[in-house]
Amino acid sequence: MATFPVINLEKLNGDERSRIMEQIKDACENWGFFEVMNHGIPHDFMDTVERLTKEHYKKCMEQRFKELVASKALEGLEAEVTDMDWESTFYLRHLPESNMAEIPDLSDEYRKVMKEFAVKLEKLAEELLDLFCENIGLEKGYLKKAFYGAKGPTFGTKVSNYPPCPTPDKIKGLRAHTDAGGIILLFQDPVVGGLQLLKDGEWVDVPPLRHSIVINLGDQLEVITNGKYKSVEHRVIAQTDGTRMSLASFYNPGSDAVIYPAPALVEKEAEEKNKQVYPKFVFEEYMKLYAGLKFQAKEPRFEAMKAMEATAPIATA
Repeated sequence: MATFPVINLEKLNGDERSRIMEQIKDACENWGFFEVMNHGIPHDFMDTVERLTKEHYKKCMEQRFKELVASKALEGLEAEVTDMDWESTFYLRHLPESNMAEIPDLSDEYRKVMKEFAVKLEKLAEELLDLFCENIGLEKGYLKKAFYGAKGPTFGTKVSNYPPCPTPDKIKGLRAHTDAGGIILLFQDPVVGGLQLLKDGEWVDVPPLRHSIVINLGDQLEVITNGKYKSVEHRVIAQTDGTRMSLASFYNPGSDAVIYPAPALVEKEAEEKNKQVYPKFVFEEYMKLYAGLKFQAKEPRFEAMKAMEATAPIATA
């Protein structure tokens, strides 16, 4: 089986640029997932984020999760549970407006560090989007611009912990799904694994590596690239030992952004006799649909948006 792509960005602007760009291209076209090292976020800063996230879970979230498990009778499961996940989560919104001040129980230090982390991740997301543009033949800045609504992009972090689970065969840490949005940047536990992606009909482990950021592509990039890049189904397998930390940051279109295949790619594919197959829609409408269908196949979501487009065409600005 092919090895999960781990890409060292250290010499991206040096003499190894073409090789690294080829690795990114292959990962985007054939995996929808890859892991980056030497991405510009300092290691000691990442260690601080990890420490504070784990301290916050222990202090503020762990007991709540135990109470939830007891209230839902999730201990000693005998039948498979398909409508819940074995995870403890909260959400931080960064753009267009931060909700950090509204989240209870966050220490001042944790708030400050997560705010700084978001700025670093936003920069990395936009750098990667420009590398995608270069690889796919779009002008620099196209993808970033495509994500911009009236207030810019939407950006937020899902902070998750996956505690030890006594019955991992009966409940998933997180059920299989594709991500609805744009580009996802994951800072995951460096020791405890569990994240898997579906490739060629088989589940492949995403290796936990210290100081790496895992990148995956969401449904919106699949639409804008007209299927050249695809979002990929992934899941988290609950573990019997160790709590797995996961900070998934979603750099998504603004809610009012109009999403559609890049005309330059559609024209190119028309010459190659590949017909446009992806719809045009307002991102917020897609998210409304996704909310109820997250754990189902993405194709019917695209078809539903196509049907909406046929009845109420959307003008492009």
